[in-house]
Amino acid sequence: MTSSTILLLRPDRVEARHLDRLALVYVRQSTLRQVHQHQESTRLQYGLRERAVALGWPRERVVVIDEDQGKSAASAEGRPGFQRLVADVGLDRVGVVVGLDMSRLARSCKDWYHLLEVCALFGTLIADLDGLYDPSQYDDRLLLGLKGTMSEAELHTLRQRLLTGQRAKAKRGELVSRVPMGYARRPSGEVILDPDERARHVVSMMFETFERSGTIHGVMRHLVENDIRLPVRAYCGPDKGELQWSRPNNASVNNLLHNPIYAGAYVWGRRPTDPRRKRAGRPSTGRRTADQSKWMVCIQDRLPAYITWQQYQANQAKIKSNRLDQRGTPRQGPSLLAGLVRCGKCGRRMLTSYSGRQNILRYSCLMEAMHHLGEPCQSLCGTDLDRMVEELV
Repeated sequence: MTSSTILLLRPDRVEARHLDRLALVYVRQSTLRQVHQHQESTRLQYGLRERAVALGWPRERVVVIDEDQGKSAASAEGRPGFQRLVADVGLDRVGVVVGLDMSRLARSCKDWYHLLEVCALFGTLIADLDGLYDPSQYDDRLLLGLKGTMSEAELHTLRQRLLTGQRAKAKRGELVSRVPMGYARRPSGEVILDPDERARHVVSMMFETFERSGTIHGVMRHLVENDIRLPVRAYCGPDKGELQWSRPNNASVNNLLHNPIYAGAYVWGRRPTDPRRKRAGRPSTGRRTADQSKWMVCIQDRLPAYITWQQYQANQAKIKSNRLDQRGTPRQGPSLLAGLVRCGKCGRRMLTSYSGRQNILRYSCLMEAMHHLGEPCQSLCGTDLDRMVEELV
């Protein structure tokens, strides 16, 4: 490439202080499917290294950041590549950030404007296929801000289209992803009772046992005492769709008794996401079961059933009364290490309990007994342990 060509591609705003630092090329596709199927876009983004070289950066000072392949730009959370980019800019190591367009860097105005602030503060340029921008200049900052706003609006529009189609399908009772134990799906998508007779019998027996005992613990005790395994069909991997028999646990029994599908009802929106409880990278942690009156869709007699809707309602009332009547373990007390002690045998968190009139403190590992009705792991005097920790501190 001749010197005249380089001068043509190097605007006056590229100064020596910029060329003394790195040129970062940011590469990203939103999903792994796009990474594999949209190869042309991937090649175009990696080709931006030549754009940085044409602007004057030595090839050895051009760094490609592609750790965020297959990750959405809706948020900076869970994107180590973008976080690394912002950190390098903040450490005054970067002269220019090169991307295919603004939507590759961020589709959230919060993240986008944060990047602009840092770039403006440290004199870092931003380049895409349309041009070269200096965030410290008002006109360039205004244009970059408009591009970021349009990128976020585009993502909102796409999401709304998907959600609208999803809601329409749910209102018809056709939006079914995974089915619980005791059910199966045909290739056509139709939900049917599990074709395995033994699996159907186990599910029916669990509801009958709850009718007799009236508690989830009673169902668990019956399963453990009679060495009954739960029928679960693998939903992924090489054994997808195969029936497997797993050890019973409290969570599985609890989900079975709470799920309205066993009463033949199609329900959607039963567990909405609460953004206040959602943790980074794990949206499912923010899900909480809503009251029946707040379910978005509830169509009775839509699916094959194990119990009637009246039995389901009676079961929920019985479970609720059990939960309200139980006293549980006091959450207040002199314990120094409540919630911090883990069992040295199984590694699970130990529970804090008090007994007697003097509130004698003990730390006990009861998870095996609570979830699988097994033997308690171990317990120890909490007062002695607290005193030892106090001395160490």
